[in-house]
Amino acid sequence: MEDRIRKILTDCGRLSVPTQGLGAQDNLYEVGLSSLATVNVMLAVEEAFDVEFPDNLLTRRSFESISSLASVVNGLKPPALTS
Repeated sequence: MEDRIRKILTDCGRLSVPTQGLGAQDNLYEVGLSSLATVNVMLAVEEAFDVEFPDNLLTRRSFESISSLASVVNGLKPPALTS
């Protein structure tokens, strides 16, 4: 999942540094993520992972790092069905 999020950030985040050089906890806003880019990242994440961000998760904290984004996506995905 982290690799897919890095790809989305590379394509949509307009960051000032390559995503491969970022740690999972690094603050994305400190490396150039803007509010406009956040919207683009959100839309791309929703499409890539087939999830929808509810209003209560449209916060700076949700998009602050690769780790926080992955955590939000994991929380939005329905639990896997077991046979």
